[in-house]
Amino acid sequence: MKVCVVTPSFNMQNYLRPTIESVLANLLPGDEYFIVDGGSGDGSTELIRTYENRLTGWLSEPDRCYAEALAKGFAHTSAEIMCWINTGDLLLSGALQTARRALESTRAELIFGDDFYIDEAGRVLGFSRGYVSSLRDIMLYGGWTPLQDACFWRRDLYDRVGGLDRNLRYAADYDLFLRMALAGTCTYVPETFSAFRRHSGQKSIANSREYGAEREKVRKRELARLPERLPRKKIRVAWHMSAVRWRVHVSQRIWQRNDLIGRPVDELASARYWPAASRP
Repeated sequence: MKVCVVTPSFNMQNYLRPTIESVLANLLPGDEYFIVDGGSGDGSTELIRTYENRLTGWLSEPDRCYAEALAKGFAHTSAEIMCWINTGDLLLSGALQTARRALESTRAELIFGDDFYIDEAGRVLGFSRGYVSSLRDIMLYGGWTPLQDACFWRRDLYDRVGGLDRNLRYAADYDLFLRMALAGTCTYVPETFSAFRRHSGQKSIANSREYGAEREKVRKRELARLPERLPRKKIRVAWHMSAVRWRVHVSQRIWQRNDLIGRPVDELASARYWPAASRP
């Protein structure tokens, strides 16, 4: 199975090269990598040109939002397995091969796993475990979003749900993964695939309020479509909201890997990093 990776980018030159290098190091013959630049003026396009003979393609033009950029990128690819990695984030060594094997062995249509948080210098700040027993339920009733950089899915599923919604400015990832979780077979894989970089000016932090509001709008839309009676819906929402709060405040402390904090992420390959004592 071939894999396609898309990277959206806008005025992120300082973090673009490590992202590109991490993806290229993972590619096998036949895999695809497409970069969509939003019309940057910081030298990003000049940097991308230095890699263009190793890319499936790239473009630089204004877009309304990152969902539109991603949709354009995926439209230029054809591989069976899809994923995206944002500028600044990294794929760990061997991540794509691990994802290939996991999709084949589980026969799932979407897999989701674990990642690291890293700082601007690429050192580990923490470990984040993506395990949930039902992606559908915790997204629909609890509003939880899987670790986007550790998600891989089949193109058939992406096409079946209609792809990314280009009208969403903030929570397009939640919307896409929720629709795929409702329509397809989703499986957690106990592998750490990627690293999410925390840096100044990060949109996911700066626009957290807007993200939350848009996510709730999407979630309520899908809840309204369910045939369940209202009291049952309310009970399930309360239960899963509590589960999400438990994850945030308790479980991640149980699963953390303090022994890895401060290590350069370049030293870490795709593998199982969660403590054996907490494995299901």
